[in-house]
Amino acid sequence: MSSGDSPVGRTGRLILASRGAEGAGEVLIRIRGGTETFIAWTDAPLPKGARVLVVESRGARTVHVVEWSPHDPSVVD
Repeated sequence: MSSGDSPVGRTGRLILASRGAEGAGEVLIRIRGGTETFIAWTDAPLPKGARVLVVESRGARTVHVVEWSPHDPSVVD
């Protein structure tokens, strides 16, 4: 996988809430010229619609994310 194909460092939105260690959510990320969904694990529960940053890839379609908010409000993911 080239660095342009890696989800790490990309932002997205949860389309299925996460339950922290109790269960993964699902995140929609812009990648490879389109949008793709990934299983998203978090340390703490996050609601559907939360903006997140991918911090780790855990395999082909699974990532670890943290809540994220841009410093510049004009930035759109």
